[in-house]
Amino acid sequence: MVSETSPRASNVPVDAVWQCLAERADTVLIDVRTRAEWTYVGLPDLRALGKETVLVEWQGFPDNRPNPAFVEELSGRLAALGVSRETELYFICRSGARSQLAAEAMLRAGFTRCFNVTEGFEGPLDDDRHRGARSGWKAQALPWVQS
Repeated sequence: MVSETSPRASNVPVDAVWQCLAERADTVLIDVRTRAEWTYVGLPDLRALGKETVLVEWQGFPDNRPNPAFVEELSGRLAALGVSRETELYFICRSGARSQLAAEAMLRAGFTRCFNVTEGFEGPLDDDRHRGARSGWKAQALPWVQS
């Protein structure tokens, strides 16, 4: 449950997110990582579902400064796609921290069904200090592409 004074987006495991995206036509995946991450690490590939991931940076690279226009940019992109404020929005980043903040910002902006993809695209570091093998979108072998 989300409190009106302090909205908190619920965490959803990556495999459940894929299932929701596949089963519900009006669900949206929003990747809030940086352009560098999209380019060099890869992107969730939703083509098999007839969807595209919405890309809006939560913070910039290389300075990691928050994007002051995030809510405005994303709201505009969603409006252009015909997405309502009641649509299920799933936010993903590398491991779930930035996406949690982004989802909560959109809850405060009046979008009522914002969820955080818990493990993110790459998940936490493994014992060899590599990402993408322990948990997350890549580790679940969900479709992704790299440019």
